[in-house]
Amino acid sequence: MDPNNFYKKTEQYVTDLFNDNMDPALVFHNLEHTRMVVNRTKEIAGHYYLSEKDMLAVYVAAWFHDTGYLFTNPQHHEEKSVELMKEFMKDLPEDGELVDKTEECIMATRTPHQHENLLQQIICDADTYHLGTKKFKETNRKVWEEYTQRGTVISEKEWQIKTIELLDTHRYYTKYCKDLLEDRKQKNMKKMKKNSEEKEQTEEAPSLNDLGRKSKGLMSKGIQTMLRLTSENHLRLSDMADSKANILISVNAIIISIILGVMLRKLEEVPYLTIPTVIFLLVAVTTIVISIIATRPKISGGTFTNQEVTDKKTNLLFFGNFHKASYEEYNSAMREMMRDTDYLYGSLIKDIFTLGTVLGRKYKLIRLAYNIFMVGIVVSVLAFGIAVFFFQTTTTGTITPATGSPFK
Repeated sequence: MDPNNFYKKTEQYVTDLFNDNMDPALVFHNLEHTRMVVNRTKEIAGHYYLSEKDMLAVYVAAWFHDTGYLFTNPQHHEEKSVELMKEFMKDLPEDGELVDKTEECIMATRTPHQHENLLQQIICDADTYHLGTKKFKETNRKVWEEYTQRGTVISEKEWQIKTIELLDTHRYYTKYCKDLLEDRKQKNMKKMKKNSEEKEQTEEAPSLNDLGRKSKGLMSKGIQTMLRLTSENHLRLSDMADSKANILISVNAIIISIILGVMLRKLEEVPYLTIPTVIFLLVAVTTIVISIIATRPKISGGTFTNQEVTDKKTNLLFFGNFHKASYEEYNSAMREMMRDTDYLYGSLIKDIFTLGTVLGRKYKLIRLAYNIFMVGIVVSVLAFGIAVFFFQTTTTGTITPATGSPFK
């Protein structure tokens, strides 16, 4: 038997099997994985002195070990793989010993592994080589997806537990793989355990994620982001409203100071400007008053009762409801709320709603202040113009400017 020709025939036969019968559900146990196991088998076997027949046996076993996935369920795929291997070997020169060794190697990959010789150790280590590599996370994900697509429904948490158990009980048999892969496999297992513990702590801790489990994923990361952004947008709008009110207050305060400091002293000299000045002053005062009302803070009682917490009637996320309470009372009430996801979620919604209603009132008043200021400025200027015009035309029939300037 020509070994090179035999290798090529084996590769072509198995490749055709996968291409002709490929199941999309085989996310992991596919031709790509088979080629990888073959390459790992060559790599491991190259460090040991194997006879030509032993090399052929472990090589054929590597090619055929997962072909059974194409035609039967995972629990019995090794037997089907052996059947397919024997079907292939019957067309080649008879060699019962080679067929037996190949069959033993394929069956050795069954979990839990039962190896009796070096060949079986090599194929087992090649099949689980990925457990000790940096690609373990990717390959493990593929195996889980394959299980899911083939109808084995299992949660990610359960899959993590099974994976940790696999890594804990798994052993590399050849010295080559022990030296090369064991340390990395241990790191992969520690990382899996750490991720699993962190997820458990997150699930056990009272947080918005608890509501997600209760409400079929309602409190997903996207929902949490939406709530956070909504609150931030409301706060930014509140800052903008306060800034607009501050502009009105500042401008009108300057106007009032000028009127009181300059204009009132000149009204005896220019009495015809009294009415326009009063209008201008009233507009400025009214604008300031409305702006102050819009930004004036409103604080509630600052206390709450245990009954209100029990009835979920107080929002502990707003300082106005607890600023007079003791730390012990607030701490106890907060922990009570954090244990009740409905209460917690309801408080978040109520907080956003309250911000929205306050913003609505604030912007309504600021809009009114701006309208009064805008209309008042126009009316005041017209009043000044009319007053000056009529005063000048009622004098000796000529346009005589008033003596002095009201601003001197």
